Amino acid sequence: MEQSDTQITDLFIIGGGINGCGIARDAAGRGLSVTLAEMNDLASATSSASTKLFHGGLRYLEYFEFRLVREALIERETLLRAMPHISWPMRFVLPYHPDMRFDSETPTSRLLGTVMPWMKGRRPAWLIRLGLFMYDNLGGRKILPGTSSLNLRTAPEGAPLQDKFETAYEYSDCWVEDSRLVILNARDAEARGAQILVGTKVLSAERSEDVWRITMQDCESGETRELRARMLINAGGPWVGDIIRTKIRSNSREGVRLVRGSHIVTPRLYDHDKCYFFQGEDGRIIFAIPYEQDFTLIGTTDQDHPDPSEPPVCTEAEQDYLCAFASKYFKKPVSRDDIVWTYSGVRPLYDDGAQSATAATRDYTLKVDAEGGAPVLNVFGGKITTYRRLAESAMEKVAEHFPDLSGPWTAGVALPGGDFPVDGVESLVAGLKADYGFLTDKWAHRLVHAYGTEARIILGDAVQADDLGVDFGATLTERELEWLMDKEYARTAQDVIWRRNKLGLRLNPEQVEQIETWMQKRCQEQLKTA
Repeated sequence: MEQSDTQITDLFIIGGGINGCGIARDAAGRGLSVTLAEMNDLASATSSASTKLFHGGLRYLEYFEFRLVREALIERETLLRAMPHISWPMRFVLPYHPDMRFDSETPTSRLLGTVMPWMKGRRPAWLIRLGLFMYDNLGGRKILPGTSSLNLRTAPEGAPLQDKFETAYEYSDCWVEDSRLVILNARDAEARGAQILVGTKVLSAERSEDVWRITMQDCESGETRELRARMLINAGGPWVGDIIRTKIRSNSREGVRLVRGSHIVTPRLYDHDKCYFFQGEDGRIIFAIPYEQDFTLIGTTDQDHPDPSEPPVCTEAEQDYLCAFASKYFKKPVSRDDIVWTYSGVRPLYDDGAQSATAATRDYTLKVDAEGGAPVLNVFGGKITTYRRLAESAMEKVAEHFPDLSGPWTAGVALPGGDFPVDGVESLVAGLKADYGFLTDKWAHRLVHAYGTEARIILGDAVQADDLGVDFGATLTERELEWLMDKEYARTAQDVIWRRNKLGLRLNPEQVEQIETWMQKRCQEQLKTA
């Protein structure tokens, strides 16, 4: 049965990843009417499969991507202030060895090869120090500490590493809970008036004079509806090209390059809370990062991915590659037997014609097509660190068609639950433990890092753990599930245990099935009373 909405929305956004939700939040905050449609769960693709870092991209300096690096470095601290519950500073340890090499096709390598042929392909210590000096100073760093040197013979950071590594450089970047970042942007957009439609697939979008007529379908009920919009924004991520060709049938010449990045997770490989930055003999780099308190995250790879409809998986070859890469640094080799989980995401990079997936630009490109009537803005590329600036740049394009639009406003404005100081996490944890005596230290930390100041709203008037209802395991309770369904768009157990949190690492199949059964029963009860 087809329904038609007579009301016209200003912006209709296709895609519920970080770019789509970031644009929706910015636009709604400027007073535009916004509707966003996501065919699956929010952050169900690339935006929940990143390396989970707010970082400037140290290696991008070798590609002379100075504008991108500077913008990302500035954003680290801007974002950190707005979301100290889901993002926090992290120190990165870069072990040095004279045999370190980089991609011989980078501009830096070619330049060195011309000026000093004997240096081609090598990363000498002076070049690394120069890069770190630029990294410290390009972005106007105020909160994060600068670079320092480590003697790995005496420093605890050297203990897990092979003895051949004697020196390391330590610098700063930030961790971020990527999928929660998407959810909180969507929530804030909705609080400012946006309509967020999850599980809603766009079937077609056609220009009708000065508006778009969008036909969409509820993926659960099969019901279709039509909506009109003054401007369309294609933030489909890996599907951006498919949307151009099959949904809006535009003649855009811009292309997207799909690059798969895979990660492995192992039990914790070392005791400290710092990340390692490892350089490979093939010119690539990987990170080894403390993860979810008891694990280590290792990634990522760069492989061309042929088709967005093909679900990305971390192949056996990629698992072997990451294990072998890490084993060249750690004293105790990492093997596939150590892997407890893998994940993979497809980066929708702007196709700049680079020879390799590693060399393809991580910058974003925004293209407006207004030929034939109502405009469409296609979003290519981007990285999670620059999502807010991408949204501001998108709004500059939108303003050309909405001339009375107000200016930028999102810098430093807290996301839900993030209204506390950057260094205030431990204070929040201590307050929760004092007021809710049944909370363990790990439980309290998990709640604060997920919900910030809103953790108190979830716990409410509970005096004992039983007051929170059913205990599903790993500190996930009925009270929290109700919050995730009512406030954070969760519809299935998979939405909860992999995108609203990472408790899938701790829950067994029977517990997951119990969560799914409870959620579906609650949905049915809500439908009966609606």
